[in-house]
Amino acid sequence: MVNIITIYKLLLHGLLKLVGMTQRTIEIEPGTILNIWVPKKTTKKHAVVLLHPFGFDGILTWQFQVLALAKTYEVYVPDFLFFGSSVTDRPDRTASFQAECMAKGLRKLGVEKCTLVGVSYGGMVGFKMAEMYPDLVESMVVSCSVMGLTESVSNAALERIGYESWVDFLLPKTVDALKVQLDIACYKLPTLPAVVYKHILEALFDHRKERIELLQALVISDKEFSIPHFSQKIHLLWGENDKIFDMQVARNLKEQVGQNATMESIEKAGHLVNLERPFVYNRQLKTILASLVHANGQHN
Repeated sequence: MVNIITIYKLLLHGLLKLVGMTQRTIEIEPGTILNIWVPKKTTKKHAVVLLHPFGFDGILTWQFQVLALAKTYEVYVPDFLFFGSSVTDRPDRTASFQAECMAKGLRKLGVEKCTLVGVSYGGMVGFKMAEMYPDLVESMVVSCSVMGLTESVSNAALERIGYESWVDFLLPKTVDALKVQLDIACYKLPTLPAVVYKHILEALFDHRKERIELLQALVISDKEFSIPHFSQKIHLLWGENDKIFDMQVARNLKEQVGQNATMESIEKAGHLVNLERPFVYNRQLKTILASLVHANGQHN
């Protein structure tokens, strides 16, 4: 039987090409390959980089946002290592290495400055990019994420959703486990046929060994974590009903970022806020991006 997700992605890829996007493969270094969707033609428009969460690849996560933003901005949608077609033979599984590869890939594409938009894991990698490459990252929009997944933050989140480890939650092996995962990640999970869940498992959950290692490297001790100083404007755009990183986590993050942070939330939306309420998310994201770009002195 043909995989529904595979067919959907082929159709989605065709649609993205119609709005001026194309898929590129970038060699970051020998043995490290980055898959990324980029504009077919580069312009002087402001670059917006969309960073995906741990579950889906870049273009499935951000499909609605790409279609909404492609006319106004240069939109870049990378796949993190071991998602989509991005791979490495390096043993490093840290968020810092993901950040390094994303930054090098963007540099190779000629991106000098950008705004990052990151959800969940994408936000964590985005914070690393902002810390490590302040000359590249001018501003950020972060949804349902944390600056660093410390043991205390991790344990509290796992307790809220009733899991003992991120591997158990984020790498389901059965249809039932995937349903539970998505039900937790959404405010209201739409009813889908069982075959769709089966096809999601088959199409999107490869590289299990490497992804387990990514999750193991993601959690750090509280003693190792220190709050960096960010010069960038950082806007938090949250799902009000996020069960994983709830509104208290958002408020804590805003306090950590300090005076450069602003925050707003979207009601009736969970962890996957950009997929669950794409039209509301897009409307607010457009307003935020226009404000951030204006603040950075960029007029499109």
